[in-house]
Amino acid sequence: MTDTLQRYREFRMPDVGEGLRDAEIIRWLVAPGDTVDDGQPVCEVETAKASVELPVPFAGVVRDLCFPEGATVAVGTPIITVDTLPRAADAEAPAQARPPADAGDPQGRTPVLVGYGAAPAAPARRARRRAGTPAPAAPVTAAPAAPALPLAKPPVRKLAKELGVDLAAVVPTGPRGDITRADVEALAPGGERPDLSPAPPAPSAEAADETRIPVTGVRRATARAMVASAFTAPHVTEFVTVDVTRTMKLIDRLKRHPDMAGRRVGPLLLAARAFTLAVRRHPEINASWDEERQEIVRKRRINLGIAAATPRGLLVPVVEDAGHRTLPDLATALDELVTTAREGRTPPAALRGGTVTLTNIGVFGVDTGTPILNPGESAILALGTIAPRPWVHRGRVVPRQVTTLALSFDHRLVDGDLGSRVLADTAALLHDPDLLITRA
Repeated sequence: MTDTLQRYREFRMPDVGEGLRDAEIIRWLVAPGDTVDDGQPVCEVETAKASVELPVPFAGVVRDLCFPEGATVAVGTPIITVDTLPRAADAEAPAQARPPADAGDPQGRTPVLVGYGAAPAAPARRARRRAGTPAPAAPVTAAPAAPALPLAKPPVRKLAKELGVDLAAVVPTGPRGDITRADVEALAPGGERPDLSPAPPAPSAEAADETRIPVTGVRRATARAMVASAFTAPHVTEFVTVDVTRTMKLIDRLKRHPDMAGRRVGPLLLAARAFTLAVRRHPEINASWDEERQEIVRKRRINLGIAAATPRGLLVPVVEDAGHRTLPDLATALDELVTTAREGRTPPAALRGGTVTLTNIGVFGVDTGTPILNPGESAILALGTIAPRPWVHRGRVVPRQVTTLALSFDHRLVDGDLGSRVLADTAALLHDPDLLITRA
């Protein structure tokens, strides 16, 4: 039997990332009155790292949505209340049978959407009465159960209250039979929502030329992380310009190779391969700085972050153990990772644990830059645009495919010698890429 104290259960905003403090509710997938199953997604939220759907951890009937869409909610705050008693009573009842009258309540009341119905009348029983005693009063008929609340989201309920509209009198037109804002406004006096707020001040000439956009989700997190990184880790950036004509020819051959069929082959793939091989040769760079303990933490696996520009901002999903993947396996992982990020489907787990990062600024036609470290990582490599340039080759100036690599590193972890050797090795592998396909 369900404990009545546990009837209304709150689902709190979970920490869907590593140490996140809040998340923004993008859209609700359910409305009050909807039946939900254990594990069913009830809303989509945008965190500082990704957009994810949140599954409710129990079954029942949605009683209340605690926040409107667009609200930013702190981790641990209740976001939805579920009436679990109707579903629990159904589970205890035999198949194709209604729950017994006493299921879920000691007084035998039947659960309804909100609250309980009246207790059923007790079985009729002949009462003894002594001579001269008055006859018992006629039994009182139980009051009917209260009707279910109209289906409407919290913002719509608030609007109805402001306008003095009775939701019970509104004909719903929403996709789930719920009441929409337009339904409420149609019943307001005059058929439209009155202006309940004071008139805003007239904008200044300067403000009229501005558009202000709230910074939330990924962009806010990126801003915080970059500021923290820039003012915590002492950055050093080194550059090298390299002839990658052979790498571009290798790309053309790989596109026709049977082992690479169906896989995306381009400069990003071979740059990732070259960078991870260079880090394998110099494992001291694959580390992080523990400020609290004042220790350098060496990492056994090379988890390669790939900076991806998405409509929601910059994401850096991670290819785990990239240093020991075969070229076809690395190509598959990169393709899935970038596609998922651009579609906004990257799970938070895929954004954690990076040790070094690669960013391909060349896709924007940019020659080079000074990339900022992803917090907690030791190095980031920027791949510039690849274009024909005059180059001395075999004693003659001829057009060659040339690019510029930029490596930023944390000078607490990486001195100039180590950083220079990693950058030089990466450039050498892209100049003469035979080892990119022969080395596991």
